[in-house]
Amino acid sequence: MSAAAPAARRGAGRRALLARAWPAALGLLSGLLLLLVALPIAGLLFSAPPRQLLAGLSDPLVVPALRLTLFTTTVSLLVILTCGTPLAWVIARRTSRAGRASRIWRALETLVELPVVLPPAVAGVALLLAFGRRGLLGPALAAAGIGLPFTRAAVVVAQTFVAAPFYFQAAIAAFRRLDPDLILVARTLGARPPRLLFTVAIPVSWPSLAGGAAMSWARALGEFGATLMFAGNMSGRTQTLPLAIYTALESDLRTAQSLSILLVAIAFALLVAIRAGARR
Repeated sequence: MSAAAPAARRGAGRRALLARAWPAALGLLSGLLLLLVALPIAGLLFSAPPRQLLAGLSDPLVVPALRLTLFTTTVSLLVILTCGTPLAWVIARRTSRAGRASRIWRALETLVELPVVLPPAVAGVALLLAFGRRGLLGPALAAAGIGLPFTRAAVVVAQTFVAAPFYFQAAIAAFRRLDPDLILVARTLGARPPRLLFTVAIPVSWPSLAGGAAMSWARALGEFGATLMFAGNMSGRTQTLPLAIYTALESDLRTAQSLSILLVAIAFALLVAIRAGARR
């Protein structure tokens, strides 16, 4: 008994030390990551007087880049919603079944989600090799009198390519969560596939679809690499806000900072809207 008592006390001391050290370690690691995220944002917001930041927004490249960005991201989002919703519905329904066809649809699902993990430079090269003058569709587009690269349409294509998977993933997950009994009842009442999608699946899944659309729009808003390589950086024609920041950084840091704060504000408002929608 006398020999066991000191060992028990030592064990209790180690457990008490661990109990005190664990919260400290969690706080330290969490604080490091929080600092890494918060410091750059603080640098954007507080490293220059507000008067200089407002003056940076008066640069001639700001308004055309903002107008072009809002236009192209809106068009790309409409394309994603129009084409991505039916595709997500089909894949969600087809992959719920067993068999070889299901494996093929899962492969297509992976293919559509691939741009999420592609480096921006790879995405730009892929778009050029698909739609450029010497690309897969280049001769056909040239025969039709269409020159896609380095145009406003190329900006939309680049944004759609990189942003579509974000909506697509959210839509598939939402459609897979639908109650099978709900689908069965709708079919029993005579709902055909189009009506099933537009009057049952979309209304029930709309919160997730709205969140996916918001994330997709945010990704299109911040697209840089693929747009630069496929559409170029021509002011008033293909220069979006991220490209305008890149251009301003070469000559006027304050303008680049002001544009960066503008994008941060838009992204922050978007995240707040998504969270508010999720709570409702």
